Amino acid sequence: MPRPLLLVLTLTLVAASAVLVTARPSTAAGPALAAFQHPGVLVDKAQLDFARQQVQAGAQPQTAAYDAMKASSYAALSYTPKPRAIVECGSNSNPNYGCSDERNDALAAYTHALLWYFTRDDRYAKKSIQIMDAWSAVLRDHTNSNAPLQTGWSGASFSRAGELIKHTYGGPWAQRGRFETMLRDVYLPEVRNGAGCKNGNWELIMTDAAIGIAVFLDDHAAFDKAVGIWRGRLPGYVYETTDGSYPKAPSTCPSKDTRDEIIAYWQGQSTFSNGLAQETCRDFGHTGWGLTAATHVAETAYHQGVDLYAEAGKRLTDGFYFHARLETGTATPSNLCGGTVKKGLGAVTEIVYNHYNNRLGQQMPTTLRYTESQRPAGANYFYAWETLTHADNPR
Repeated sequence: MPRPLLLVLTLTLVAASAVLVTARPSTAAGPALAAFQHPGVLVDKAQLDFARQQVQAGAQPQTAAYDAMKASSYAALSYTPKPRAIVECGSNSNPNYGCSDERNDALAAYTHALLWYFTRDDRYAKKSIQIMDAWSAVLRDHTNSNAPLQTGWSGASFSRAGELIKHTYGGPWAQRGRFETMLRDVYLPEVRNGAGCKNGNWELIMTDAAIGIAVFLDDHAAFDKAVGIWRGRLPGYVYETTDGSYPKAPSTCPSKDTRDEIIAYWQGQSTFSNGLAQETCRDFGHTGWGLTAATHVAETAYHQGVDLYAEAGKRLTDGFYFHARLETGTATPSNLCGGTVKKGLGAVTEIVYNHYNNRLGQQMPTTLRYTESQRPAGANYFYAWETLTHADNPR
């Protein structure tokens, strides 16, 4: 064999070997890893195996969480999907032409994928596939004002379901390519470029879907785009005093470049402290969506070797602490939202608590107290069964 050809083959083999090495999470900017880890959308195999072992041993809180999932309507083997070609969702899902059906079906597909993994009963895998196939056979578009948000809600759950079935189920999925095409051509274009100057939960939920779809499709460009959107949005959603005297504008909303514009965008709040969110004075429900979507993106990126948790610094933990302390009894100060807040953060703290406490050893007693009060976390819009998958799970 001529020496130049031998050299080329050697270098090719070395490069191929490098692709197979799983890197530790890094905070370095730059392209995504050359090879994605699968399964790796929100949960990875080590986490799933740990949680499964806990359930088999009857350990808590995983067993109670598993029992709640198994008893839910999403887990029924008789579950019937309700797909449609055009999902039309206006503000507050009014009109609601397929909006609730699509969200529920996506959550059901993910629920059955989890049940497959925990039970190894292939009836659950087949049901998850049936739901995904039903939608990929007919869905063509999302329309009306809530289309980007609706796409984010449903795309986040569908990408998790598809990821688990694709990478853990050895049985047939004849229409997998059609499902991949649906995520690539119908969902990803709607969510990949962010939400501009909409309230921040929109963009973070859309980015949650975008990064999940990117990993599922092995789409490095889409992954990098999602990470970039997250890096530009989080400082525009959760304030830290290091940002200056008032919050930054999100990178997708550069038009808000004065203090008055920022105050108006932050629901009229003019006094800023660590952990305050752009939607705090709107209500804690939407704020919880934004915070947990930000955490979902960080968790998926972590499984792919990009440590957005480290990049966030105190921003994520302060954001959850700020709201959890008010949920757990701290009086609302008079300079916050006129002295009145609308509580209802939701069961959104399992993943952030697990990372910073169980992986890193950071003490978060207020967030823990709130987290325990919400267990077992159920399923809602775009998040599901996170006590089962992430509670006390250091993997």
